[in-house]
Amino acid sequence: MPGRVSQLLDLTRISLQVKNTKRTSALNEVAQLLANHPGVQNFDGFYAELLARDRLDTTSLGHGFAVPHARTDHVQQIVMAVGRSEPGIPFENGETVRMMFMLGTPKARPGDYLQVLSTLCRMLKDPGNRDAFLTAPTPEAFVSVMTAAENKLLGQG
Repeated sequence: MPGRVSQLLDLTRISLQVKNTKRTSALNEVAQLLANHPGVQNFDGFYAELLARDRLDTTSLGHGFAVPHARTDHVQQIVMAVGRSEPGIPFENGETVRMMFMLGTPKARPGDYLQVLSTLCRMLKDPGNRDAFLTAPTPEAFVSVMTAAENKLLGQG
């Protein structure tokens, strides 16, 4: 299992200015950040499963956050990309998503996905964390905000 959610972050896989405002196009824009990730064995297969999962049921967590994800054999390890949209992206039920935490997890390790999702949900319950995620000016600042939020959650901050 991943030690910490913040350890999944990579500056090259954080886009704080997602340009597309249509859902599928925005999902593709964020997914492309994982196209050359060493943990992704087959990007096209991963992306197809991500879209199929997204059509099944909402990935929105509320408050403008979503976790589009796929449990798939196309990734060797848990991978994450982050995308933020200033205007927001229309999701189901009229929800406008401003930030996506996109995950790919190996099918054989569902516990990894559940651990990451649980940690993200607990961090996102705090309005201060949500504001900090939505206002971090750079990917470096975003990583710092995520690390601080996780430290606070784990009683280390």
